[in-house]
Amino acid sequence: MEKIKINMGCGWRDFGDGWISIDGGDYPHLNHKDVTKLPYGDNTVDLIYSSHLIAYFDRQEIVPIFNEWKRVLKPNGILRIATPDFQSMSDLCAYDNIALDAFLGPIFGKMPMGQETIYHKTIYDFDSLSKILKEIGFNDIKKYDWRNTEHAGFDDHSKAHYPHDKQAIDLGVFTDKHTLLSLNIEATK
Repeated sequence: MEKIKINMGCGWRDFGDGWISIDGGDYPHLNHKDVTKLPYGDNTVDLIYSSHLIAYFDRQEIVPIFNEWKRVLKPNGILRIATPDFQSMSDLCAYDNIALDAFLGPIFGKMPMGQETIYHKTIYDFDSLSKILKEIGFNDIKKYDWRNTEHAGFDDHSKAHYPHDKQAIDLGVFTDKHTLLSLNIEATK
């Protein structure tokens, strides 16, 4: 039986066959346009992957969304989230004297959506996001390495590093001079 995998908040990124694409935008590859109410039965989805979507909802708004995502996940189904990592960016500013301007994109997430422009409403570190996921009932919350996922071959924000080095990202080769700016967390239902 083929696994049901959702790329939640996919935007223009089409992961192709084997993935369900859900986003509020207007893209030809979308299967559904509402990330808050899913057209799937309880316990039917194997994997929900969401890259740099959840920061567009404030912390009160994200709770019912996570509950909806949990509803459709199978028991032991995986929720995999990538979101800007406040701890990583603040450490670069505080300890490496990197100017705040280098992180305005990941922090504020300015993006056109239809006739309006949307912005991030919050930011997370591992502890703050883990706490929300635990309260909802997710288990086995841990960081994941994007290089060891079924979506590793796709270019998205889960790979965001400072300094931005497209060649290093494409090759998956990083040095101690590269700092991951994406908080990549996975949890099970």
